[in-house]
Amino acid sequence: MKITTIEARDLSEAWFQCLRHVLDSGYEYLIERGSYAGQKRKELDFVQVKITNPGNRPLTPDVPAGVPSPTTMEYIENYLPYLMTAKRAEGEQYTYGQYLEHQIAEVIRMYREGGFNTNQAYMSVGDDRSIYLTDPPCL
Repeated sequence: MKITTIEARDLSEAWFQCLRHVLDSGYEYLIERGSYAGQKRKELDFVQVKITNPGNRPLTPDVPAGVPSPTTMEYIENYLPYLMTAKRAEGEQYTYGQYLEHQIAEVIRMYREGGFNTNQAYMSVGDDRSIYLTDPPCL
């Protein structure tokens, strides 16, 4: 497994660095099973990203003129509840939030009470039944 390490000042720079690494050193494969079966994908094995100024705004990448932005602030604001809460829309098998909601509060408590120097502040997406879903979590 090849580990890619990225250090960026903000999310915008991290996004561009990730794209550069995928294009320069990612590997391509054919998806044989799942939501995008039959399509090709190019990806990295494992990416570690450190954002040195996580409070920088905007959260959306600052793209050159003529290049479509991969997202909008409106989309991000609408998507955050999906990541942070267990509320599911009709027909949804899961949300990331159903796995993360209780874990987020615990990690915050750990940091507040014991500081940031811990390797115990762990969160996971999915559970032992997720693999059996039609479209399991991909994070």
